[in-house]
Amino acid sequence: MIRDITIGQFYPVDSLVHKMDARAKLALTMMYIITLFFIKSFVGYGFVLLVLCAIIKLSHVPLKFMLKGIRSIMVIIVFTALINLFLTKGEHVLWEFGILHLTIEGIVLATQMCVRLVMLIMGSSVLTLTTTPIQLTDAIEALLRPLKKIGVPAHEIAMMMTIALRFIPTLLDETDKIMKAQQARGADFETGNLMQRAKSLIPILVPLFISAFRRAEELANAMEARCYHGDENRTRMNQMHMKQMDWIAVCLCVIYTGVIVALRFLPVV
Repeated sequence: MIRDITIGQFYPVDSLVHKMDARAKLALTMMYIITLFFIKSFVGYGFVLLVLCAIIKLSHVPLKFMLKGIRSIMVIIVFTALINLFLTKGEHVLWEFGILHLTIEGIVLATQMCVRLVMLIMGSSVLTLTTTPIQLTDAIEALLRPLKKIGVPAHEIAMMMTIALRFIPTLLDETDKIMKAQQARGADFETGNLMQRAKSLIPILVPLFISAFRRAEELANAMEARCYHGDENRTRMNQMHMKQMDWIAVCLCVIYTGVIVALRFLPVV
């Protein structure tokens, strides 16, 4: 389960999506996430699914590798489905017991929420799997740069977000090592009730927090040793430039958004 989480990982292959400008990819990903919450019909979700499959195909990232990230949040998906399934009120009641009721509206909403979560994770994974942490930092800073005029520390925010994203795989790998070391000493994380399983995690959390603080201190010392002072007199070796391929992607995104808006107001199921 720990190794199934793909958020924050970079998959190095040669593809059109990898070659795109990080600013364009970040902006298009944000637009993709916004449109997911704008869809209200299954036709709209089908259209988004086709677009997502095309992007994944162009990224050359194996679909099996991307689906690993879905397994890591399966508990959240199931919990969301159950909440919407049995707590959504509607006119067409199929089953009812106390405060729990199963309705056709609940089934539709639960299905839409699960599909939305899966597409959200896979679409966000395309960004992190095809963009290096350095590129992602520069892209976030570039998009936040207009806010610097009102005192927003764009560079510091971008650096913190990227470091947090970059250290997710590192901490997951550390967690996996600690769990294997504890299991070799006789620890049991699979049996028992919920409270017993929660208590069994204490031998994992304590060394994990210690390791996280140690890595944070090592990172701070390394940045100080390299005379890092935030955005003060900062220059970049690699300058970002929007290429023709990026502008084509932006135009396609505008068309995609127009189709989503049209499907929003069309009388479709």
